[in-house]
Amino acid sequence: MDIHGLDNRNEALILCFAQESARILGDNLVGVYLHGSAVMGCFNPAKSDLDLLVVTEHGMSDAVKREFMDMVVLLNEEAPAKGIEMSIVRREVCKPFVYPTPFELHFSKMHLGWYRDDTADYIRKMNGTDRDLAAHITVIRGRGVCLYGAPIADVFGEVPKRDYIDSLWCDIEEAENDIAADTMYLTLNLTRVLAYVKDGSVLSKREGGEWGLENLPEEYHGLLREALSEYRGETPGYDISVAKNYAKSMLRLIQNTMQPQNE
Repeated sequence: MDIHGLDNRNEALILCFAQESARILGDNLVGVYLHGSAVMGCFNPAKSDLDLLVVTEHGMSDAVKREFMDMVVLLNEEAPAKGIEMSIVRREVCKPFVYPTPFELHFSKMHLGWYRDDTADYIRKMNGTDRDLAAHITVIRGRGVCLYGAPIADVFGEVPKRDYIDSLWCDIEEAENDIAADTMYLTLNLTRVLAYVKDGSVLSKREGGEWGLENLPEEYHGLLREALSEYRGETPGYDISVAKNYAKSMLRLIQNTMQPQNE
């Protein structure tokens, strides 16, 4: 098992998640898959969450969903600062890949209050479609780790490039307005989106920042270095006016690079 940069505590946590998923879901479980920074060599307990995707053969009853969520919430107490982020999808939407991708259940730390305040409402409403799953499955196919169950190649079909690009675009399209509030994330995310539309590279945020230092104009190198330093856990010193200009320029460059692919 190739899990880059996870300490023993977090590795034990995700293995416990996989084992508990198997116990709760039984024969309905196809597999549990790790993606995100933990498989891309840049996990930082202060800045990263644990990204997990669970695949089932069929749907789940509300009672099973509640038992599963209670397990996730309990393990989340032992997770790193940003917590666990996980989704459950049915196998039938993975191969061939369906976009936007339907999901059966989702959890992230930002939803913890909702689940605790009104569990029945959460269980009833936490389903639908999620464009982010195109990006998650692309990473799983390229760099993910199977923690339990069927091999990745058997479960996940190819994600069409147009779907992956749309998924990425949904995450950054408001970057010019949002970058002041989430400077590190958007600075690094914009570079990895541009890297993908230019040459098909699927990069982590850290790798995206490093790609930017090699491929973007020098006027943005200071911003990129600050973002990378924050990603490492250091205190940055951002010039927000530079960040806004960077976001505007990057969005235009990404759109111009995407245009020939959409014609």
